[in-house]
Amino acid sequence: MISWTGFEKIVRQGEPLAMHTWFQLGGLAEYFAEPENPDQLIALLKRSHEEEVEVRVLGQGSNILIRDEGVPGLILRLTSMEFGKIEIDGHRVTVGGGANLGRLVTTSVHRGLAGMEMLVGIPGTVGGALHGNTGAHGGDIGQWIASATVITTTGEAIERSRDDLVFGYRESSLDEPVILAATFVLEEDDPRELAKRMQKQWILKRANQPMGHQSAGCIFKNPRGASAGALIEKCGLKGTRIGGAVISERHANFIVAEPDCTGQDVLRLIDLVRSQVEDRMEVRLELEIEIW
Repeated sequence: MISWTGFEKIVRQGEPLAMHTWFQLGGLAEYFAEPENPDQLIALLKRSHEEEVEVRVLGQGSNILIRDEGVPGLILRLTSMEFGKIEIDGHRVTVGGGANLGRLVTTSVHRGLAGMEMLVGIPGTVGGALHGNTGAHGGDIGQWIASATVITTTGEAIERSRDDLVFGYRESSLDEPVILAATFVLEEDDPRELAKRMQKQWILKRANQPMGHQSAGCIFKNPRGASAGALIEKCGLKGTRIGGAVISERHANFIVAEPDCTGQDVLRLIDLVRSQVEDRMEVRLELEIEIW
């Protein structure tokens, strides 16, 4: 029996995870906690390590599909203001891993710091964005990082410098359980020009992606030199449905979950898309979303 003595006020059992994800699908977390500060977070990680409990951090749930049977172990959410601070000193921006990515984008733009404006409209937390090296329009968040503070499975806080980090297409070497904070070095620019660029990117995103639906971000990574959405569309799969899961008519790399949808419906539709694209286009699509 796992002992959460001392954490009774913050650790909950059987938390429904659907309410914490954009898909609004999936089962329960075995254990769930929203620590109030870094000390409490570190103590939770140490206890989890002692009890051999697997730990996952859930950001805003914009690129996660939760299986219907739920998720074992402890799910953490860094919702406290302690994890969302943004501090600017010249060109250096230090931000908590739990901060909203959109807030980092707009804060940087308003202060005349360029680099983050390309990420406008991408949902999620800064920690989640770094973990998956979120990007758009030829750039990504990893190119601007100077350092990151992470917490290991044993609850040890470590500072990782830029030289110690590796960023690739939608992936990074930041694989510790928690990205506590990060510092970025951005470039000075005219706030009005930055705001114009940001608005242009936002308009393009609104025009090309499903908005206001139960969906996650892009389901698949773009293969080298190709667009996953274009490949899926060429296979005639737009509008394809399994149960309550439907491939978006607006952008084929998005799956929309209708009210009767289950996590299994989405998984079956993902499998169908991968097999069809591989058979017809001879391309094996890799997942961009995470499946828990």
